[in-house]
Amino acid sequence: MEEIQKKLAEHSGKSRLEKIGKTISFLCIAFIVFVVLSILYFVASKGISTFTKDGVSLWNFLTGTVWNPSSLGENGEPLTGALPMIAGSFIVTLLAAAVATPFAIGAAIFMTEISPTVGKKILQPVIELLVGIPSVVYGFIGLSVVVPFMRNTFGGSGFGIISAAIVLFVMILPTVTSMSVDTLKSVPRYYREASLALGATRWQTIYKVVLRSATPGLLTAVVFGMARAFGEALAVQMVIGNAALMPTSLITPASTLTSILTMNMGNTVMGTLQNDVLWSLALILLVMALFFNILTRWIGKKGAMN
Repeated sequence: MEEIQKKLAEHSGKSRLEKIGKTISFLCIAFIVFVVLSILYFVASKGISTFTKDGVSLWNFLTGTVWNPSSLGENGEPLTGALPMIAGSFIVTLLAAAVATPFAIGAAIFMTEISPTVGKKILQPVIELLVGIPSVVYGFIGLSVVVPFMRNTFGGSGFGIISAAIVLFVMILPTVTSMSVDTLKSVPRYYREASLALGATRWQTIYKVVLRSATPGLLTAVVFGMARAFGEALAVQMVIGNAALMPTSLITPASTLTSILTMNMGNTVMGTLQNDVLWSLALILLVMALFFNILTRWIGKKGAMN
């Protein structure tokens, strides 16, 4: 009888601890959700006020090519054309992802399929080291190495989209590579064994079996790298030139959404038009971040279905 009572007491104690644990977990999750919703509401309310309070046309904001919120155009509307920054952000991101993807996938294939020992002992520590380097260090290296190289090779100031794309390429390469390695490792071993048993060579197995099976994960890695490149601020600001002009060449100064934000946010007064349009740029960044997250989830679901 005493043993039964002890077991009941222990069970009730465990149930009490489980309830306390569930309550703490729920409160933590609720707090995180509250913080995220608060950030979304704050940025959205500030960004939308440009069009509701200040009377700026959304179409002119997205398609205009002149950025000078302190001046008025011929129609009496402030010159708040954000197209140069939007185009600059997309061009830099796409260039960096286009260059980083083949290098990342090639390194991942080498580390998992060709020489796992060398990859684990040498390449993996190097990649982890690159991930931990602060973005300001990348920007300073780009300012000291990439910009002078571009200036001496192509002329001009050396600042521009291509310089920013090179810096972002180095920054997102370790992220895409590490995610690609994890994806290739997740491909079942019997896929490789079955392919080799049917007479396929190692390269045929890698190309036609491993890579095709890992395609959803590789696409997720690329999208994740693009998301990081799109939101990078300090390193890009240091090498792109920060000229709010439509990009006419890859070697002329340009700007991105993040570079304009980091340069001007501390120089404006809260509630003014000059401040509101910066929050509108931040809202575009937030929408793009949500888009990248949704795209990543969609790719993951499609891969799971296949």
